[in-house]
Amino acid sequence: MYLAQIYVHHKASILDPQGEAVLNALQRLGYDKVDSVKQGKYFEVNIKSDSEDEASKIVNDIAKDLLVNHNMESYEFELKEVAK
Repeated sequence: MYLAQIYVHHKASILDPQGEAVLNALQRLGYDKVDSVKQGKYFEVNIKSDSEDEASKIVNDIAKDLLVNHNMESYEFELKEVAK
């Protein structure tokens, strides 16, 4: 079994209004050393598989089919083998 940790974030060319709002709030609170904030999504998915290659394919399919808007977002993930 594998634990997939999937990180989805805006592409560099896409405006991130939520990140900008957080940045503005932090700067108003005196965190003047904070230069930028990007907001994204994080998912943990347990995958029943004996093969890391199969688990990786499943994660890519899940991301492409449901989790990511490919016009605006990109993703990356990590797989960790966990006890069965």
